[in-house]
Amino acid sequence: MSAQAQSCHTSSELEDATRSAITATAQRFFDLAAKGDAASLRQNAIASLAADFSSIEATVKDNQQELTGAQATTKSVFLLEVEGASPAAQIEFYCGVFGKNGQTSGSAVFSLDNLPPGKYAVAILDATTSQARDNFLLILQQSAADWKLAGLYLKPSRIAGHDSDWFAARAREYKAEGQLHNAWFFYLQARSLVSPAPFMSTLATDRLYDEFQGVHPADLPADGKTADLVAGTATYKLTELFPAAVGNDLDLIVKYQAADISNSNQTYQNNVAVIKAVAAKYPELRDAFAGVVARAVDPSGHDFGTLLAMKDTK
Repeated sequence: MSAQAQSCHTSSELEDATRSAITATAQRFFDLAAKGDAASLRQNAIASLAADFSSIEATVKDNQQELTGAQATTKSVFLLEVEGASPAAQIEFYCGVFGKNGQTSGSAVFSLDNLPPGKYAVAILDATTSQARDNFLLILQQSAADWKLAGLYLKPSRIAGHDSDWFAARAREYKAEGQLHNAWFFYLQARSLVSPAPFMSTLATDRLYDEFQGVHPADLPADGKTADLVAGTATYKLTELFPAAVGNDLDLIVKYQAADISNSNQTYQNNVAVIKAVAAKYPELRDAFAGVVARAVDPSGHDFGTLLAMKDTK
């Protein structure tokens, strides 16, 4: 058990000066991201993040089209405080009012790893253009009188033209039809779209979690455990399966362990074999996805991907 004491305050519980400082800093960092100015963001980051800023730079670059011209509105602010002498492996912050059944409309839970003692803020902004609406989440850490960037997460509120409610409705339809794999994948997408970050849960995410936990198929990888997939004479260790948008299409991503991906021709053939085996094992996927992407991942984390349209998987 953690020896740290932690607390969380919602926006309404903060002093005006504190709330204003956090909101102003979040807006300034959003403006820098919208301009593609990753260099200035890095200058305003905490030392540990500035030392390895590649993921933030990639997020800003990959989403530049959506960010350019976007108008940001602060949706919510939370102040997190950690006391103690050293980082805790994992800390959960319970923010807002909780009822007898758990979360309420204004509450949130943040589960963060290896967080050093200090004061942090989570600011969630709606980034809106005429074409899209994204969730823009910032983690800030207080340094003297300033707030420094400690994390940045950008997630669309819609993919392939659909929002969380649409995916949840399709998940319920698949569940009713007994297509539990499709139901599970569409639930995952619904839950992802309704939360600004994977370490944040709300009343909406908890309700989806409770509704679909009984749907989780036992033959899918979960909790760090792989699942075996037989393709011809080979057996592949699947590590992840999840939906993702490729343009306006919804595809299924399949990640599996590979000892070596340096031979691209051989890896391509393995990927195709995995895709066809997945489609054969789970024929219901043909009703839900436009294609399948297999990603062979080597021990160093590098991967090699191949996409096949669903019509080519037979």
